[in-house]
Amino acid sequence: MKFDGFETLAIHAGQKPDAGTGAVAVPIYQTSTYTQDGVGGLRQGYEYSRTGNPTRAALEENLAALEKGVRGLAFASGMAAEDTLLRAVLSPGDHMIIPGDAYGGTFRLVSKVVERWGVTWDAVDQSDIEAVRAAVRPETKVIWGETPTNPLLKITDVETIAQIAHDAGALYVVDNTFASPYLQQPLTLGADVVVHSTTKYLGGHSDVIGGALVVSDPELGEQLAFHQNTMGAVPGPFDSWLTMRGIKTLGVRMDRHTANAEKVVAALEKHPAVRKIFYPGLEDHPGHKLAERQMRSFGGMVSFTLRDGEEAALQVCKRTQIFVLAESLGGVESLIEHPGRMTHASTAGSPLEVPADLVRLSVGIESADDLVADLSQALEG
Repeated sequence: MKFDGFETLAIHAGQKPDAGTGAVAVPIYQTSTYTQDGVGGLRQGYEYSRTGNPTRAALEENLAALEKGVRGLAFASGMAAEDTLLRAVLSPGDHMIIPGDAYGGTFRLVSKVVERWGVTWDAVDQSDIEAVRAAVRPETKVIWGETPTNPLLKITDVETIAQIAHDAGALYVVDNTFASPYLQQPLTLGADVVVHSTTKYLGGHSDVIGGALVVSDPELGEQLAFHQNTMGAVPGPFDSWLTMRGIKTLGVRMDRHTANAEKVVAALEKHPAVRKIFYPGLEDHPGHKLAERQMRSFGGMVSFTLRDGEEAALQVCKRTQIFVLAESLGGVESLIEHPGRMTHASTAGSPLEVPADLVRLSVGIESADDLVADLSQALEG
């Protein structure tokens, strides 16, 4: 019998009891190399842990199952995953499209590193399908999407943009970090590659750095695996194990993140200090209907602007007591940040610059009443 419920896969895919001891948890194979039975006689295919490690292999199988892909590849960070992918599929003279409010790290990689290889790029509001279509050139090889975007939580029509990319002979890559595979599976909608910072919701406990690529095409998977091994930005076995441990509770955590975010948004809607809220669960959000169609629910990320401007935003970030002022997202604890001066500082002065009065929340799994009370006192000063 085949079982494919998400929560079942999160706990069991790739997680085989240890053959030697019967241990239920996958062992941490803390080794750099493996003995060989004669020259080239590899036991179970392992020779060196940069190339392959059983703990990492278990994580990679698990990630592929959760995203409905044919192959998963784990990396030392989300940026390592992005860098490996772009170096594997782009050449000088190629062109790529990124979101008009892309994650700051992605923008920095493309504008400061990839551009130096002779790759051109355009930033496009991908919630505008015709703008995406107009930005495609004969030399476009990658359309890079985020949905929801970071930090303005715009929603992208994955199915339609996948078709635009494929008509142009380009790959469609979707950063699925904000949603997680529990809320959304872009490969099932036509994307070619899914990117994750596994640091975030997949790990879920703010105690490990990691990244991942999951692909729908075996040949592309082989190409990326070659670059993964050649470039070497792989996670260690303990980081792989920590990420797997976090994934086991992803479903129940995402349900709580979403439920808490909805209560936080309801409170923000009523507060006179708040000018605008960015959350796809709101019926007046431009991408609400699309998010309903391609997501299980709306997630735990919320952004909002303040009527009194940037200084008010900075003060709110300073005054919270439960919401921790820190970069990153997706952990069990709630975080607050000022994107313009923190995660998206690299976009200052560019077309991707974020509003100065913007505050971003990663809503955790604490008591929703306590979270609302904390934000209320911070807003009231």
